Amino acid sequence: MSVKHMNQIDLARRWSISPRTLERWRWVGEGPRFVKLGGRVRYRLEDVEAYEAQQVRASTAETGALPAPESPAADFSRDGGTGRARHQGAAA
Repeated sequence: MSVKHMNQIDLARRWSISPRTLERWRWVGEGPRFVKLGGRVRYRLEDVEAYEAQQVRASTAETGALPAPESPAADFSRDGGTGRARHQGAAA
């Protein structure tokens, strides 16, 4: 059985995103699983397709199984009923 692999550039083209986005996702533990072979990152097609299947939604109100990790540099919260995001440390 042959396993199909793609590199970061191939996957970025497939999804029309920046290769840097994939780098960031790897760093924070998001995105599809990957393999490091000889210091090079490779994505197995089966892992990419499994990740794509996990992202299927019927509504924009649905969320994924794993919430996005919060950034320690910028902690934003909703401000009362205004619906505007504000930095947690900002004056009310």
